[in-house]
This record gives sequence, structure tokens and C-alpha cells, in this order.
Amino acid sequence: MPKSMWVFVGLFSGLLLVGLGGLQLRENSRAVAAAEQAAIEAKRAAELTAQTNAAYLSEVEALRAQTVELQQQIQAAAADRNALRQQMQSELESKDVTISELQGKLTLSILDRILFDSGRAAVKPEGRAVLKKVAGVLGKFPNRPVQVIGHTDNVPIRGRTPDGFSDNWELSAGRAVSAVRFLVEEAGVDPRRISAVGSGEFKPIADNGTAEGRARNRRIAIVVLPEELGSADLPRPKPQEPAKPAVTPEVGTPTP
Repeated sequence: MPKSMWVFVGLFSGLLLVGLGGLQLRENSRAVAAAEQAAIEAKRAAELTAQTNAAYLSEVEALRAQTVELQQQIQAAAADRNALRQQMQSELESKDVTISELQGKLTLSILDRILFDSGRAAVKPEGRAVLKKVAGVLGKFPNRPVQVIGHTDNVPIRGRTPDGFSDNWELSAGRAVSAVRFLVEEAGVDPRRISAVGSGEFKPIADNGTAEGRARNRRIAIVVLPEELGSADLPRPKPQEPAKPAVTPEVGTPTP
């Protein structure tokens, strides 16, 4: 082969090698660029995941704090109920005064023979003494609303009572209002937290077919409701300044 041909072949091979090298370099550059882009996207995804995890962690911590706060509120409410029940039991419970608790409501049932003469709504002296004790206990729990509910047996009223009541419903309402008036006007209970209700003969707790059952049904129920059912702006009266009467207590329907 002539020398010129060898020179041509050498040059051609060199150019081919250079071309192949350039092509490989371009492929390598593309691969590097793709790898760099993938790294950038992976970094962004990692940062987004970290931000999402941080947000989730913050929410978990907030929920944990809310749970702790709710548990503390539940414990405080339970302690408050226990304290109220113990106060009532130590100062008031007797054969004529019973205390029960259901669904956060504490009910103090006072038989009518302590509070009223037969067919009358005026509070007797011994009843006034009991209601003053009740007011003393209620004053230690000023944010809890109170309902005073009058109940009778099912023996109908013939004509009118000396106080002008013509049926048991009127009598029960009149007695509830009378008890509320005493608690507000003479014992210092805040009138904004208390209401009077008359239920007549329609919510007996005993058999009206016996004298003992009828005696149990003739009663005043003082129901102390959970604090959350009270007015949000109900103030706490100062001990040295008992709340003064402001409005006439209403006669309404009991809280379910």
C-alpha cells in the first residue's frame, strides 16, 4: 500500500476516534445533567417531605396538648362534682333530704313537709334553715346553674288552697318560685343562675298508691347543673357582697 494511503487511513482513523470521543462526551454530559436534575428533584422532594413531616409533627403536638388540657378539665370537673356532693352530704343529707347524681347533675330532693304546710307555698322556719344551708353550699360553686323544681303527688286539689292554687301544677310552681325567692332575696343566690319550675304530679319517684310513696313524691328538687350549661359571663360574686335580687325568677320547663 502506498505511503499516502497509510497517511490517509491514519488521518481517517484519528478523525473517527475524535468523533466517537466527542459523541461519548456529549452522552456523558447528558447523563451528568440528568443525574444533577434528579438530585435537585430528590432534594426538593426531601425538603417537601421534611416540611410535611414537621407540619404533621406540629399537629400531633397540638392534639397532644389539647388532649392533656381536656383530661385536666375532665379531672377538674370530676373534682368539682365530688366536692359539691360531699358538701351537700355533710351538711344536708338526712331522712328527709336525699342526694343523687346523674350525668353531671346533682339533685337535692327535699320532702315538702320540711319546707311547706299542706297546700301552702310559704316556706316554714325549718325549711328556711335548710334552704340557707343549701345557699351556703351553692355559694362555693358560683358558676353552676341551678333549677328548683316543685313536685306533688297525684291527689287532686278540691276547690282552692288557702294560697289560691286550684291544681297540683299551680301548687308545684308556686312552691318552686317561693323557694327560689327565698334563696335569692334572703340567702344571696345570684338570680341569674337560678330558675323555678313546676312539674306537678307528672314526674313521680315513688308509687302514688301508698301514703309513703305520695310523701316521697311531694318534694322540691334542687338540681345543680354542670358549669358548661351556665351563662358564659356569669360573674363570681364576692363573699362579702352577696348578689342582690334583680329579676323575678321565671317559671319554665326543666332542662332535659
